[in-house]
Amino acid sequence: MANNRFKSITIQQMEAIISLVEERSFSRAAKRMLLTQPALTKNIKNAEDYIGVRLVNRSSAGISLTPEGKIIYDYAQRMVKLRDEAKTKIIKLHENTGGNIYIGASTIPATYILPRALSAFSKTNPDIRIYIKTADSEEAMNMVLDNEVEIGCIGKKPLNKKLTAEPLWKDRLVLIVPKLHPWRKKKSIMLPELLNEHFVIREKGSATRELFESCLKESKSISLSQFNIRGELGSSEAIKEAVIAGLGVSVISVHAVEREMSQGLLFEVPIQGCPMERNFYLIYKSQFDFRPSHKIFIRFIKNYMPDKD
Repeated sequence: MANNRFKSITIQQMEAIISLVEERSFSRAAKRMLLTQPALTKNIKNAEDYIGVRLVNRSSAGISLTPEGKIIYDYAQRMVKLRDEAKTKIIKLHENTGGNIYIGASTIPATYILPRALSAFSKTNPDIRIYIKTADSEEAMNMVLDNEVEIGCIGKKPLNKKLTAEPLWKDRLVLIVPKLHPWRKKKSIMLPELLNEHFVIREKGSATRELFESCLKESKSISLSQFNIRGELGSSEAIKEAVIAGLGVSVISVHAVEREMSQGLLFEVPIQGCPMERNFYLIYKSQFDFRPSHKIFIRFIKNYMPDKD
């Protein structure tokens, strides 16, 4: 028996054996498989050649399986069933709008925008579950590139050509001071005035910090190294608490301080000649294969307006 030729057996040959057994006729089996009778006969013969034994007994009384044929028939049924189950699951995968979506998001969208957005999203898409990993913008980009997450939401446009970036929402950085600070009633300040203040800032890799540093570079007169930095903190929540506690003043996304400003805990002081605006971006790998659930979520998030909540 040429066991080394078993690997040459095809699914079509297995289906030919199944059809022959179930139809009890070469002509009916060929018709069922949309083959000519000689083509069906060749499939059976090739299977017998690969296995090295006769599988089907042919006689005037009809056809029957040899002992080896019965074994092959049994396994052929299982193989075809597994193939059909795989087909069904793939079809359902593409028809099913449910599933899990993994997102890497920088601090501001992860903390202040996406939770409200996901609340609205889940009302119409309860079968789609969203998992968010929070990191700074640089780390979130790397998570997408390393396939730790499928989609990113960050505060700067990536330069890596492996990533596609689509603008989502506008953001504006504001200078915040605590309620007892003498600046809280000022209409505006000049950049050099910040040098005399205690200052707290986000960590390196934060898009918020990068935008502030870009603004300073454009002024061409002040650098971050001239500031009286009292703390470098890893989240917007930590920045807010530090400013409220009097550690220093800071710049932060307006999305992060809307509640505290409405409660009178923090105050915005405009900085003359230093507009700090940016976009948040939806990012994903350029070759990413979107499932229906991804398409539904992306369509929703691109139309979501944070200011309308």
